[in-house]
Amino acid sequence: MKKEVRQLREKAINALVLSIEHFNRPWDRGRTEAVLILLDHAFEMLLKAAIRERQGKIRKAREKQTIGFDACVRKGLTDANLKFLTDEQALTLQTINGQRDAAQHYLIDLSEHQLYFYAQAGVTLFRDIHDDVFQEKLIIHLPERVLPISTTAPKDLSALFDKEVEEIKGLLAPGTRRKMDAVAKARSLAVLESAVNGDYEQPSDGELEKVCKRLSGGEAWTSVFPGVASINITAEHDGPSLSLRLTKNEGTPVQLLKEGEGAGAVVAVRRVNELDFYSLGAAPLAKKVGLTIPKSRSVVDHLSLRDDPECFKEIAIGGITHARYSPKAIKRIEQVLKEESIDDIWAAHRAKQKAAKKKGGGK
Repeated sequence: MKKEVRQLREKAINALVLSIEHFNRPWDRGRTEAVLILLDHAFEMLLKAAIRERQGKIRKAREKQTIGFDACVRKGLTDANLKFLTDEQALTLQTINGQRDAAQHYLIDLSEHQLYFYAQAGVTLFRDIHDDVFQEKLIIHLPERVLPISTTAPKDLSALFDKEVEEIKGLLAPGTRRKMDAVAKARSLAVLESAVNGDYEQPSDGELEKVCKRLSGGEAWTSVFPGVASINITAEHDGPSLSLRLTKNEGTPVQLLKEGEGAGAVVAVRRVNELDFYSLGAAPLAKKVGLTIPKSRSVVDHLSLRDDPECFKEIAIGGITHARYSPKAIKRIEQVLKEESIDDIWAAHRAKQKAAKKKGGGK
C-alpha cells in the first residue's frame, strides 16, 4: 500500500472513530453536528484513499486542491477502471452529506432515531467500502467497543418518519408557539428528500413553513416527501453487530445524473411514469395472484392496500379516474396468502359486507 493511500485511510478511520465517540458521549452539546461532520469527513478521506488505491487521480490537471466529495462519489460510481460503489451506496453517501451540510451551515433538529440511523448506516457503509477496496476487515483497525449503540434502533423507515411527522404536528398545535422548532425538525426530512432527488439545495424557511402547513393540514408525508417514501432501510443481525443499509423500494430506479445536473449530486431516485409504476388494473392484478376479481379485492381490503401509496393510486385519465396497483401489491398479496387462507379472508370479507348492508337498511 502506498504511503499516500495509507495516510488517507488512517485519516478516514480516525474521523470515523471520532464520529462514533461523539455519538456515544453522554451529553448532547454539539453532538449531532459533530457526528455528521466527522462521519462526512471520514467518507471523503475513505473515498480518496479508495480512488488512489485503484490508481485513480484525486487532483485535476494543474489544480492545487484535490477533488471534492461529489466528484469522489462520481468517480467511485462511474469510472470503469476503479468503480467500487453501487447506486444505493452513492445514495447513502449523498444523504449523509446533505444532512452534514444542513448541520454545519444552518439549523437542523435530528431526533435520536434519525441520528442513530445515519450513524449506524454510515458505519455499515464505511465497513462495506473499506473491506471491498482494501481486502481486509475494518474491525482489525478498531477497538471492539467502537460501535454506535442505541436501545431504540429503527428497523423501518416509514415507521420512523410517521413518528417524526407526528412530532412536527405536535409542535404546530395551537398555543404551542414552537413553529421554529417544527421548521428545524422538518428540515431534516426536506434535506433527505432533496438528497434522494439529486438536489443539494437547502430548503428555505418559507418552503419549510409550507411543508409544515401541509403536514399539519393532514396531508400524508408520503405525498409531501415522495422521494423519502421511495426508500427504506434493511437490517442484518442484531445488537452491536447490527448492519443498517439504505435501500430503494421496488419500482423506484436510481438514475445517474450528468455533471452540473441536480445541484452537484451524482444520483437520484426517480419514480418512473405513474402508469408504468402503477401498471395493474383490478383484473390484471387478480390474474397475477391467481384469484377472481372479487376475491382479489377481498385481499386488497384485508391488507388495506388502497391506503398504501406504494401499492395503489387513483389516476385520472381523460376525466375518468382509474384504480391502479403497483407490482408491490402482488408481493403483498402473495405473502399474506402463504400465511392465511383465502377462504377465511373471503368469508370475513363477505360477512363484513353483509353487516354493512344490514346497517345501511339494505336487504
